[in-house]
Amino acid sequence: MSEIINNREQTQLTKTERQELLKEIIINLHNGRSVDEVKELFEKAAGTISVEEISQLEQALIEEEGIPVSEVQRLCSVHTAVFKGGIEEIHRSSKPEEQPGHPVHTFKLENREIDMLVNFKIQLHYERFLKEDSQENALKLLEDLNLLLDIDKHYSRKENLLLPYLEKYGILGPTQVMWGVDDRIRDAIKAAKQALTVYDGTGLDFLMNTMDFVIREVSEMIFKEENILFPMALQHLTEDEWMKIAHESDVIGFCLINGAAEWKPERKALAGSAMSEGFIKMETGVLSVEQLELMLNHLPVDITFIDENDVVRYFSHGKERIFTRTKAVIGRTVQNCHPPRSVHVVEQLLHDFKSGLKDSEDFWIKFKDKYIFIRYFAVRDAEGAYKGTLEFTQNITPIQEIEGEKRILSY
Repeated sequence: MSEIINNREQTQLTKTERQELLKEIIINLHNGRSVDEVKELFEKAAGTISVEEISQLEQALIEEEGIPVSEVQRLCSVHTAVFKGGIEEIHRSSKPEEQPGHPVHTFKLENREIDMLVNFKIQLHYERFLKEDSQENALKLLEDLNLLLDIDKHYSRKENLLLPYLEKYGILGPTQVMWGVDDRIRDAIKAAKQALTVYDGTGLDFLMNTMDFVIREVSEMIFKEENILFPMALQHLTEDEWMKIAHESDVIGFCLINGAAEWKPERKALAGSAMSEGFIKMETGVLSVEQLELMLNHLPVDITFIDENDVVRYFSHGKERIFTRTKAVIGRTVQNCHPPRSVHVVEQLLHDFKSGLKDSEDFWIKFKDKYIFIRYFAVRDAEGAYKGTLEFTQNITPIQEIEGEKRILSY
């Protein structure tokens, strides 16, 4: 990986260099130089960034730097000429991953927004804050970090939709490494936000180290995704698998963009109903598959079942599920469904269940505006053999608010 990163430094401009080039162009235009005179410099910058990036940078320069619209419009006349052919080629692209709505296209679209936010807007406000740590500058940087928290959706889709498929192809490196880095980035953003919230002129070193970490690691993660993870995934995943990822992406949401376009590959999408025909005969009754699924999805709890081999086999999907689950977790080991920092807790719990040391375990946490009660039960057959673990998750806030009595006769 280090070799790839070194090659990157040799073959393309860094984000800071790109920004400096664009700033230099605008200053030159401000100072009266003609479009022709700065075109060569612009082409050097345009070789490493997209039309979308340039458009976004122009808008940010208007809003953040107060550059008159007329001056930025002069820059537009340059990039229009430079990119005219490239834009037409993009629209004619036959590569699925370059088509709007394909998961890789959506990931990259988000990366452009993340890159813009981190390496332009946040960098700009951070530099201003270091020069003058006024409340106004602190608030601007705080607003930027609040926006950056949206990166959780980008990372969550990667971790819960894309990485499980790579695991199925025996590619475990990205799963084991990237999720851990993602978590450190999440934690650092929250830490920087907290440090800014209570900033009183002290603790600047911690804030600087945290901000530098966020800017560096977010930028490096964009590179790793686009130059390592996505190409690797494109080599292995089938069109059906990409379609499943696209269809489930809405469940988690999108980062800094309004949503993804509907991807329509040339061949017809997967057909077939998820619901099979027939009935299931149980000891105390008979239910159709449809009745059973509807019943489970209407329970006031979320259910997840893990078999004796630690593989996720089922989860209910009611209207108000507390923690996001996607169908990509089915067939995945439960250890790989949790962040690396909490895997040891999962392993210990499963060990206690399998050994017979425990039959259940309870946890309770505050999550957003809810109070969540999480219960785990060891599932055993008539002979006591371990067959799996059942997880129940319930929002008990409404239950805690119950007072007095309400009898059925008073209905």
